[in-house]
Amino acid sequence: MAAASTDPRYLDPRAPIAERVEDLLSRMTLEEKAGQLFHPGTLMNDDGTLLEEPMPGYGMAATHELVVERHITHMNLINGADPRAIAQWHNRLQEQAAATRLGIPVTVSTDPRHGVFSSPLTGMSTQAMSRWPEHPGLAALPDAERRVEEYADVVRREYLALGIRVALGPMADIFSDPRWSRGSGTFGEDPATVARLTAAFIRGLQGAAPGPESVAAMVKHFPGGGPQKDGEDAHDRRFPDQVYPGQQQELHLQPFEASLEAGARQMMTYYGRPIGVDGWDEVGFAFNRPVVQGLLRDRLGFDGIVCTDWNVVDATTMDGVHFGPNAYGLEDCTPAERIVRALDAGVDQFGGDRCTELIVELVRDGRVDEARIDVSVRRVLREKFRMGLFEHRYVDPDEAAEIVGAAPLRELGEAAQRDSTVLLKNDGPMLPVGHGTRVYAEGMDPAAFSGRVEIVGAPEDADVAVVRLHAPYETDQEGIASFFHRGTLEFSAETVEKVRQLAEKLPTAVAVFLERPALLADVESAATAVLGDFGSSDAALADVLTGAADPCGGLPFDLPSSAEAVVASAEDTPFDTRDPLHRFGFGLRYGK
Repeated sequence: MAAASTDPRYLDPRAPIAERVEDLLSRMTLEEKAGQLFHPGTLMNDDGTLLEEPMPGYGMAATHELVVERHITHMNLINGADPRAIAQWHNRLQEQAAATRLGIPVTVSTDPRHGVFSSPLTGMSTQAMSRWPEHPGLAALPDAERRVEEYADVVRREYLALGIRVALGPMADIFSDPRWSRGSGTFGEDPATVARLTAAFIRGLQGAAPGPESVAAMVKHFPGGGPQKDGEDAHDRRFPDQVYPGQQQELHLQPFEASLEAGARQMMTYYGRPIGVDGWDEVGFAFNRPVVQGLLRDRLGFDGIVCTDWNVVDATTMDGVHFGPNAYGLEDCTPAERIVRALDAGVDQFGGDRCTELIVELVRDGRVDEARIDVSVRRVLREKFRMGLFEHRYVDPDEAAEIVGAAPLRELGEAAQRDSTVLLKNDGPMLPVGHGTRVYAEGMDPAAFSGRVEIVGAPEDADVAVVRLHAPYETDQEGIASFFHRGTLEFSAETVEKVRQLAEKLPTAVAVFLERPALLADVESAATAVLGDFGSSDAALADVLTGAADPCGGLPFDLPSSAEAVVASAEDTPFDTRDPLHRFGFGLRYGK
């Protein structure tokens, strides 16, 4: 007969999760409990070693301080490019955590890495991974629900290989104002589509039930970040307000309700403070008890982890830029007072911050009951046990190098890039460009056409012209604003005139990266053909231009007809711009 295990109950994988949670909780000091309530960003060295000193330009602590001194066991990895190095870093991190008194494994999270955007605040594009269009492009796909679930499964496989167990997403926000700089992370403007695809993403990421093969979704940004005043974004402290002129609060909840039905167990609040909403406090959502406790927990029945968006308690530095604290309505409060308010609102974790000592002080001063801290710690530990983190601490760097960015996964992403392309105009028809055609191309790598056409250096030597453009945004921004594509949706007069002059000389196709719903009327009027993409390589776009692939996408949002129509629309109301140029779902086909 085998001898009984002398390990603590929480280390016994055969024990019920509830018993493991209570056993571990009973062994924790207040300082160790406090560590569970923070989810800061972290950095790795390029060679996969742990950060021993703060990295210049980033307000990140050394790894030892986070794990050993502050007992923090949740971290958002911000950088990292090489899959093998990321996996090696992960293993070193887990080794450091395993050597602590209780050996609680670290849950590693990441912002999106599979698209084209890179921002130190919202996600770093990782070229070694499979490359996909941004999320509006996934919504543009035919058979989008199946394809999004397939995409999320690819994300799951690549993240698992690296040791990443939480995806900070999907964004369940509705792209209800075309000016919003975060709209490129959403599944578009249609609430039903956003709800359906949010659920599909969660299913693909998490599977039927949480376990060692799952990556958890932290759905954001409750209760919907789309209705920012004037389409600005609350990352920027100049723009804290969220407004509902159309009284559409309930509409913005639909994707979050779908996410709960799909099994979401983690939720992130947004920065914005709602203005003029009956029953809601005019403070940031992380501190908004009627929204977090009243709406999310009591009405919707959510008992999972609620994490704030980053740095609502204290400030930091990101890529050399000062950031936070984004504590709207509580600017005059101390960090400790903000923590009290958030805990009372129903929050469990503080994203970005690492001030664990404040939790300890608040409990010892009698301002927060330790039993309230235990409620949140239970939720956090329960998730670690559900995901099998104690039994599956390490990854194989060789497997990471083999799995991440593997050819079959890249092929799926590249197919999504091609298939999401939307054909908006095709007079003639000009497209597809025939084999051997002489093409003058601007904004594209000539090698992308790979011998199918003849690339020439001047319009006068060409049969057709191709111009690739980026949806407009204001480029003269500094500080936090420089991390976001905000402002005007109108192309400059110079850009429109250049297209017009080309098109007067020869048939001209314009391809526009629609990260935002650009005002295309003038460009479309001037051009012979117009394509919209949502983040694709030059090679994928060249496939569509030359007919190697068909454009079969449908717009994931309306394209407004004028700046005046955008300004006149209600920020919280989808499909509210007057007489749009093209409607949601529009897309031509070759030969039709």
